[in-house]
Amino acid sequence: MSATEVSPRIAKTSPVRPLWQRDLIGVAIIIAAAILGYLLFPNNLALLTRIIAILFLVLSLDLVTGYCGVATLGHAALFGTGAYAAGIAAVTFGITEPLTMVAIGAFAGATAGLVSGVVILRGHGLAQLVLSIAVIHLFHEAANKASAYTGGSDGLSGIAPDPILGLFAFDLWGRTAYVFGILLLVIIFILLRILVRSPFGMLCRGIRQDPIRVSAMGASVKASLIKMYVISGVVAGVGGAFNAVSTQVVGLDSLSFTNSAEALVMLVLGGTGSLYGAFVGTIVFVWFEDVVSAANPFHWLTIVGSLLIAVVLFAPKGLYGTAVTLVERYGRSSK
Repeated sequence: MSATEVSPRIAKTSPVRPLWQRDLIGVAIIIAAAILGYLLFPNNLALLTRIIAILFLVLSLDLVTGYCGVATLGHAALFGTGAYAAGIAAVTFGITEPLTMVAIGAFAGATAGLVSGVVILRGHGLAQLVLSIAVIHLFHEAANKASAYTGGSDGLSGIAPDPILGLFAFDLWGRTAYVFGILLLVIIFILLRILVRSPFGMLCRGIRQDPIRVSAMGASVKASLIKMYVISGVVAGVGGAFNAVSTQVVGLDSLSFTNSAEALVMLVLGGTGSLYGAFVGTIVFVWFEDVVSAANPFHWLTIVGSLLIAVVLFAPKGLYGTAVTLVERYGRSSK
């Protein structure tokens, strides 16, 4: 039997979905999960909204760590800058339109990403981690000292966003904030899927695998990484601004080292280098943390730590990455 006779049969038995169809399925799953969460937990929308805000941070971290291979423990600086920028715009300058606040947060996050990227990318390996820790502490201390604008250790309160488009007011149950967050998340997810499949996204993947070879081909490694850091700052800034709009308060915890470290843990838990992994890791970690801390408030950190050790030992690619590997292996064995 010739190769031309075999290929149609193979095509029939192993169809491959176009990329746009996979993305459409991914968006549909996100929307379906959001609707299911709303129906199952109508009285716990605050937690679901918090998950959405943290998702922006973890997605932005995935861009620089998962796709570019940049080690950082200071990514909350971008998130917190976006949150404070939106909060200061509302409290100090009276800019309370939610979409404008999100845009201000995105710009502030991009600026913080540029500054952080220039500093952190001067180091490599362990030095890079140390620089990222220094950056988050500097941002934290700056926010604490600028208490006239940020409220210092007391936090920034009094944020009162207007109704979205003048129609949808923010209610006490958090329904408007939840829907607003889902819409922002879907838009950002679609844009990021386009980004990571673009030639620039492929270049960043190549930098993660072999930066010397990419540099020898004529591409500027550092310029590409800084550009991705700025894009990452936009995503984190949107998340910070959304958090300020939804909670109507901004505290120093948004710029804390703990926030950065937990974001990295969530990314590793779900699987680096995959936007879906960021979703899985964030949802599992935050939900598990909430349930375990309520059930055992004295030893919940031990339980969370045990979960993370188990995942790292038995699922080194993360929950999502390991699940994909098992499905592919089962598909090959069934053929």
